Amino acid sequence: MTITRLFLAAATAAVALTSAAAFAQTKTVAITAIVEHPALDATRDGVIEALKAAGYTPGDTLKVEYQSAQGNPATAAQIARQFAGARPDVIVPISTPSAQAVVASTREIPVVFTAVTDPVGAQLVRSLDKPGANVTGVSDMAPVAEHVALIREIVPSVKRLGVLYNAGEPNSVSLVKALKDEAQKAGLTVVEATATKSADAQPAARSLVGKADALYVPLDNTVVSALESVVAVGQQAKLPVFSADTDSVARGTVASIGFDYRQVGRQTGEAVVRILKGEKPGDVPVTFAKGTDLFVNPKSAAAMGVTIPEAVTKRATKVVGQ
Repeated sequence: MTITRLFLAAATAAVALTSAAAFAQTKTVAITAIVEHPALDATRDGVIEALKAAGYTPGDTLKVEYQSAQGNPATAAQIARQFAGARPDVIVPISTPSAQAVVASTREIPVVFTAVTDPVGAQLVRSLDKPGANVTGVSDMAPVAEHVALIREIVPSVKRLGVLYNAGEPNSVSLVKALKDEAQKAGLTVVEATATKSADAQPAARSLVGKADALYVPLDNTVVSALESVVAVGQQAKLPVFSADTDSVARGTVASIGFDYRQVGRQTGEAVVRILKGEKPGDVPVTFAKGTDLFVNPKSAAAMGVTIPEAVTKRATKVVGQ
């Protein structure tokens, strides 16, 4: 064999080894959400941003698969089984329903959930400090006490607080329980209305007209996905609507104290990176979403018959709807 042939053979072998190494380093992360709405979409985007920041390049060293269940629990279960069969390196379910479906589908593939209010109550992990098994993640338990205080500051006359939620979403049930506890401390009565699907959100809101002095939308995927219809009821009835997530303020709610869900996604992505680098999910403690922002929407507030106090506007992180 000539020197040239030896060189070509060596070069070919080197390329093959490099390609094989690159292929071996490619990771697959499967992401699923119960429905598409701004907060969950921002969470997904944040996860991918964190992976990029850690050196995982989509289309090169990283393959990302994403599917939405479009609000259907049966579809969420189907997606979970599909992902389990495909055996990605990590599955990232966004929201409690998707997380429950994924955790039920696999005990081997690492799962890093996010945007889950009560991971223990939803039976995703044994404990927050030591989740065990193949699961860890990030909780977005809302600062409910601060929400109640904010509502009272903007609507001092509030006595009855209406809450819209899907009783089939464990995260919402946990939040409503927390809301009742905090409302009782503040001397408020909570009036409930449930919606089992997005189309039920507007009728549920209408049912609270005359029964509540303000409406509160928790981190409920069913209602948030149909938020504009609830806002329309609030404007027509001069009934102020508040939300648990700040993304909903730009969509018409009066105000909220909450998280930047893109940052929640980045925080989740950092946990995913730890798993991709070899840590076991069960050894990684569940963390809580970091940081709180105050968003206000004076224009929407005025349309609902209330004025946001100057003191609240001055301390707001963001004023939208101007």
